[in-house]
Parts: sequence; C-alpha cells; structure tokens
Amino acid sequence: MNFSFEQDLVFENEVALLRPIREDDLENLLPVATKDTDLLQYSPFPIFTEDLLQTYIERAIENRRDKIRYTFVVFDKKAQEYAGSTSFLNISNQDDRLEIGGTWYGKEFQRTGLNRHCKYLLLEYVFDFLGASRVEFRIDERNGPSRIAVEKIGGKYEGTLRSHTLLPDGFRRNTVCYSILDAEWEELKEHILDYKK
Repeated sequence: MNFSFEQDLVFENEVALLRPIREDDLENLLPVATKDTDLLQYSPFPIFTEDLLQTYIERAIENRRDKIRYTFVVFDKKAQEYAGSTSFLNISNQDDRLEIGGTWYGKEFQRTGLNRHCKYLLLEYVFDFLGASRVEFRIDERNGPSRIAVEKIGGKYEGTLRSHTLLPDGFRRNTVCYSILDAEWEELKEHILDYKK
C-alpha cells in the first residue's frame, strides 16, 4: 500500500462529495457543528463552539502535514449542504492497513444514506486503488448508532480495548474494534448501498 498525504484526494458520487478539510471550512461546518452540543459526545475532540471547531480544523490540517491523519469535509449533494467530516487515520503503508474514523455528521444528515455513500467511496479507494489488506473502525462502546452503522456495511467485531481513551469530561471510554478485510470487500461492495439491510 502506498498512501500519500501530499495528494489532494477528492471522492464523489451522486450523493456525497469528500475533499480535504481546509481553513475556510470553519464557515462551512460551523452551522452543523454548533447546532447540537452532544454531536461528538463520544469523541475526544468536541466541536460545539466556534473556538473548538477552529482548533479541530487546525489540528486536522497539522495532522495531515505531519502524516498522522487525513481529514475530509463531507458535502451532501442532495441537501446541497456541508454535513460533517470523516478521516483516514492510523495509516500503515508497511502493513497495508488504515482506519476510517473521526466521522461525524449533523443530526439531519444521519440515517439518510449519506454515511453509507461516504464509506463506500473511502473503502473503494482503500481496497480497489491502494490495495489495502485491512480497514479498521474504532468506536466508543456506548455509541450504539455508530456501531450499528459499521456492522451494516460489513464490519466484523474484533474485541474491546478497555479503558482505552480519555475523553474531555474525564471519562475513560472502552473502544470497540471492527474491521473489513480485502477478501471480504468484493462481496460487500455489491450490497453496501442497500438501504434495506
């Protein structure tokens, strides 16, 4: 696998457009990020104020520069609105694997099919273009909707990392781990956009 942080990756289909996050996305994401203070209740990086969102964006840009994480802004083409963000992280070219995570969407964009389309675009790139062997997902154990979403696209539960991540409120979350392997992708990609699942 040869993931490049230097390349400006843009993924698009009839529902979603994903592109690298930029400084001027503060204005684009502010309405959705500040609408609900619980939007990222399970995340170590809250975004519910302008200052917090600014820090989030600055950190995302810095992480890409430091080759730690590659963050996208998500645009919902049907609603014609910016919906949230998602990322590639824990990237290991040597081991042919990475994680898809740091995903958040405003409440009005949840359960609309947008997430499935975004995941499809990201997985297609990782497996079909990069030739990865494995994609990982790590989720707060308490985050039922995110766990269900990953399971519905074919993520296999692998275990729980106990007392794994310290959250801003001092709580130590348990992190559940899921994965999709390259051998599973060929069958999964035929059904990943099936909303009846």
